[in-house]
Parts: sequence; C-alpha cells; structure tokens
Amino acid sequence: MTSTALDAALADIDTVFNGFAGPTEAGCERYHLPEETACLRTPYTRMPVDLVRRFVFESPGNFEDHAAVMRRLLPQTAHAMADGGLYGTGWEEHGLSRVHWRAWPSEQAAAVEAFVHAWWDDTLTTPEPPYPVRDVFETCATILGDLTPLLDRFRRRPIVEVHVVSCTRAWMFDLITDGSPFRWWYRGDDGALVTALQSWPAAHAPAVLRAQDEPGLAKKAGLLALPYDDRWDHPNWTSASATN
Repeated sequence: MTSTALDAALADIDTVFNGFAGPTEAGCERYHLPEETACLRTPYTRMPVDLVRRFVFESPGNFEDHAAVMRRLLPQTAHAMADGGLYGTGWEEHGLSRVHWRAWPSEQAAAVEAFVHAWWDDTLTTPEPPYPVRDVFETCATILGDLTPLLDRFRRRPIVEVHVVSCTRAWMFDLITDGSPFRWWYRGDDGALVTALQSWPAAHAPAVLRAQDEPGLAKKAGLLALPYDDRWDHPNWTSASATN
C-alpha cells in the first residue's frame, strides 16, 4: 500500500495533467507505428501499458514535442512508478530528466516535484518497495537534478534501516575511489555530485550499518570523510577489507 502523501501526490498529477496531448505529434516513423503516435494526440484515454513504458524512456529526438509527450504520459507514468509497473527505472534515463519541467506552469512543476518527493519518502519507509531503493534514488536525482532534498530526507525521515545498507553497498565501490555511481548524470559536475553523495554515508551511515551487523561497511563509510590518499593508509581500510 502507498502512503497517504503519495496517494495525494498521484491524485494531484491525475488532476493537473488530465487531458493533455500533443495534437500535432507525428513521432518518428522508424520507431513508431501510426496508431502508436495517434495515442499521443488523443487526450482523455488510457494508453497501452507497454507503450507508456517505451515512450517514457525513449529519446526526445523521436518526438516532435517531447515535453507535450511527457505531459500526456505523466498520469499513467506516475502510477506505474509508484506501483512497480514501469520497467527500466534505475537503469534507463527517465523522460522527465530530459525535459525542462521546472519551466512549466507553476501548478505543473509543483505537482511533479511533490510527486518525486512523495515517491522517495514512500520508498524509504516501505520494507520491500517495488523497486530497489538505490534505483529510485537515481531516478529521483536525475529528475530533480539535485541530490540535496533526497539526502535530507534520508537523514530526517524514519526509514527502513536495511535501505541504508543496500544504498551504501551499491554506491561504495565508486565512492571510495571518488567515482560517480550514476550512469545518467550528464551535467558536467560529477565532482560536486560525488562529494555530496560521500558526505551522507560518511556522517550518517556508520551507526546504522553497525546496528545492521555491517561493521566492515561501516568502517568504509567513515573513510569517505577522509581525503582520497588518506583512505588507503588508514587502519580502518585494512580491517574493513578483511571484514568484507
């Protein structure tokens, strides 16, 4: 079951984006059948689920008006994100990360942002969410273009602690070498992203990891607070490597 906040955010998406379509959308003949493109021009009707899944992750260059396509898809897309029906989350670039949705009318932009935050909060507090937490984080980060609100929620919300373990373990291989764990971040500021992401497990994850019987991972997380060269000479690196 989804949270009250996520239900409200989905209802807002349904209301704000109800009836949108791309009336002149012609699509790309190489990738779309005429009847598929016709769905994008037709408001107030549900599209086949498989078509929604395909269009959401498709290149913007395959459409005449990608922003209009995303508005058309948003109600069904948001529900699929919440219930686990949107294959590709976490390993393909989400269409919302490829449009300038913050420049949309304020009501639309606010609905998108509220939904992303509510989806992330719901994921953090659900023991077995439809998608791995790290995949939801990556998708939310690329849509928002910002890690800060997601990491803030990781610190301030009552979360399922095993999610801290799964995220830290998934990110550690890259973070310990000052690399980015994300494949879909094309903003030219990987250094700032890595620093921001390292600061969270370094400061907040060790205690949780120790409580979850992950002493080696807790030590590695603490090492992220050190400069790169100092990590490998620290006694915790040897003991953490031996533990894991």
